[in-house]
Amino acid sequence: MCALSYFLEREGIMTTGISLVRENTESMQPPRALWVSFPLGRPLGIPGDAKFQHEVVSAALGLLDNPGGPVLADFPKDVPPQKSELLAACPVAFPKRVEPDSSWSNRLLTETELLKPWYELSLRRRNGRTLVGVAEQGPEESIEKLGQLVDADELPTDIKWLKRTVEDLKAYYHEAMTAQPGDYDPVTQQNMFWRDTTLAAAILVLFEKFQNSDSDELKLVARMLAPRQAVGAATGPAGG
Repeated sequence: MCALSYFLEREGIMTTGISLVRENTESMQPPRALWVSFPLGRPLGIPGDAKFQHEVVSAALGLLDNPGGPVLADFPKDVPPQKSELLAACPVAFPKRVEPDSSWSNRLLTETELLKPWYELSLRRRNGRTLVGVAEQGPEESIEKLGQLVDADELPTDIKWLKRTVEDLKAYYHEAMTAQPGDYDPVTQQNMFWRDTTLAAAILVLFEKFQNSDSDELKLVARMLAPRQAVGAATGPAGG
């Protein structure tokens, strides 16, 4: 789409767009783009929230007031939290307490193994369709590398790898959780993910590292990893 926008601009047609991966947009430099901190596949936020979606579209169209570019603006809001009265009944009981000497790598690998049969079941139900696959490596290698990264207690430097890995693993978890029996409610599922899983706790550790950075550019990475309401509401496993 970035390349197409340049062709249209050359013909005198102004363009604007919405970006879900900020670092890609920065490198391609389209004439105008609005970066949003939403999950991959949801450029307008939660489906059915017309008011919020109109805000996003209006912000993107507002960039047309800039006669030249490249312009990359940040949408100031995250996906709004929504109330749900349905209770999730996931057969996987995510542990609330962990041994203090247990590494992030071990805890994440254990949790992923618990979810693997449910992910495979969800995959069969969708005839092989999945959102997992944006990362270069598979989920097992992704979770192992992410655990090692958090265990190292260092600020990650490969932001593109980190973003794709986190999105891939979140998709893996959510698809596995949809295989649960009973009603499926995406809002409740999101809440359970951020509140109960070790993966979410690890993501929030990285979030804090970027959020506490002195660099405004690195602070933007925090928004790429987790929405504000997830950070405020998370009461999941304690950090290592």
